[in-house]
Amino acid sequence: MTPKKTMLRAAVCSQEQIADQIFSMWLQADSIAAEARPGQFVSVYSNDSGRLLPRPISICETDKEKGRIRLVYRIAGKGTAEFSGCQAGDCLDLLGPLGNGYPPDCCQAGRTAILIGGGIGIPPMVELAKQLEGKVIAVAGYRDELFLTDELAQHGKLYVAVEDNDLCQKLQTVSDGNYCGTAVHGNVLDCIRENHLNADVIFACGPTPMLRAIQTYAKENHIECWLSLEQRMACGIGACLACVCESAETDAHSQVKNKRICKEGPVFAAEEVVL
Repeated sequence: MTPKKTMLRAAVCSQEQIADQIFSMWLQADSIAAEARPGQFVSVYSNDSGRLLPRPISICETDKEKGRIRLVYRIAGKGTAEFSGCQAGDCLDLLGPLGNGYPPDCCQAGRTAILIGGGIGIPPMVELAKQLEGKVIAVAGYRDELFLTDELAQHGKLYVAVEDNDLCQKLQTVSDGNYCGTAVHGNVLDCIRENHLNADVIFACGPTPMLRAIQTYAKENHIECWLSLEQRMACGIGACLACVCESAETDAHSQVKNKRICKEGPVFAAEEVVL
């Protein structure tokens, strides 16, 4: 059943900066919290009438009892810079939940899932980790600063891959209980291979080069795989065709069929899309 999407005026409950240019915001959004699934997103509208298009932001966590959602986002322009200045009591217009999320029933008890997040693709892994019934292994890839490690470590085993060598060496000398083994200097697949991680299913979100590599890895190793694509969006509801990706399916005339990331996605089975 498709979740109902709602336009509402949401009050900011709290906001904090959790890394360089990265902010965590809790919003009172009862109807969205009630319907949201891991991997979905909301469109957040600016209070500046000069900025007409909303900013799509993935849902990091939901608190259904309190009717709240958590957004963790990076400042990428004037719109998100505006959001970063919001304080408790301020209000923002939201539309959501939007898109198709991850299928949590793919990891029932007895199965193992590897959740892979790269950069700002890490936040949606938090709610997914909370809802999966099977064994959860989280692999988080960072450039030069960690965030959301506590949340991921609460719901599974966490492994860390970092691009910055100095940070990697620092992490290898510190044991704070937030991650398993030692940090790997490299990317998320380096981390998976070095730690000999295996799973029945992979869920991933991050930049396209990372997803392309994971798609190939999953195919070579015959692992079920679900990918959440990152893309610039305009309307967020599939009307403008601004966020299409190439589909592996073709129509009756062998013409390429595109998929709308905001509507048919952002989560796709790995074999559905060409990256």
